[in-house]
Amino acid sequence: MRRPFSRVLAGALTLVAGAAVAPLAQAPRAVADGVVIGGKPVKVADSPWVVALSSRHRFGGTRAGQFCGGVIVAPTRVLTAAHCLSRAVLGGTVESLRDFRVITGRTELQSPEGREIAVRAARVNPAYDAVTNAGDLAVLELAESVPAAHVLPLAEAEHPAYGAGTEATVYGWGDTSGFGDYAYGLNAAPVTVLSDEECGRSYPGDTDGQYRADSMVCAGDPEGGRDACQGDSGGPLVAGGHLIGLVSWGRGCGRADSPGVYTRIAPLADFAREPVVRRG
Repeated sequence: MRRPFSRVLAGALTLVAGAAVAPLAQAPRAVADGVVIGGKPVKVADSPWVVALSSRHRFGGTRAGQFCGGVIVAPTRVLTAAHCLSRAVLGGTVESLRDFRVITGRTELQSPEGREIAVRAARVNPAYDAVTNAGDLAVLELAESVPAAHVLPLAEAEHPAYGAGTEATVYGWGDTSGFGDYAYGLNAAPVTVLSDEECGRSYPGDTDGQYRADSMVCAGDPEGGRDACQGDSGGPLVAGGHLIGLVSWGRGCGRADSPGVYTRIAPLADFAREPVVRRG
């Protein structure tokens, strides 16, 4: 079953304050060592551009309201997945989410470290297709700025990191098993960027979705066991010191025949740099 990697239930969304949200689809259990899918715990100090999107009112306080990830690309700008801002996830518009925050500088969600910064405005890629997940990108403008040293550069067109075989890393606080075991600490998993041909064979356009090389990049492990999962949506895929993708969708978690699919950043770099204008 194709699914985006945000914390939503299949069908109607039912939330219980303080409880973890069930995964969108249960896949065969991946071989994992308890973090992300096949990754390890990391410190946000070593990757300060990784952030968590939060709303305690919507998702409860057990994990500081975390529901998606994001990445700092300018002192007041964060990129995330467009589907993270959908009504299915938020239960309404972005404006209706009164306690929408971006958590920076925090490794453990339950700790007091770091900052919780209000989201001043948001803009979804106008070319985003919710059916195919093509162009799955949104920009958040923060009410306060973060240090410039925390900014991760964007990959431009023809960046060598998009080449098949490139070693990359995906970050997040999401499901660590494919069965709703959400992490409290930041984790990272090593994955390998795959060729467009291999990605197309995995997702040819059937009920599991279609890979589109013009707006997507996929990465995984040929033997399975390393992947993003539910709750990791919008988190960064990093290679060569640049942001090359955002966690978007896939089939199951950590399956050998189903690499994770990420929003390809290079074609959307100009949009990502455009000012976000608050309406109203």
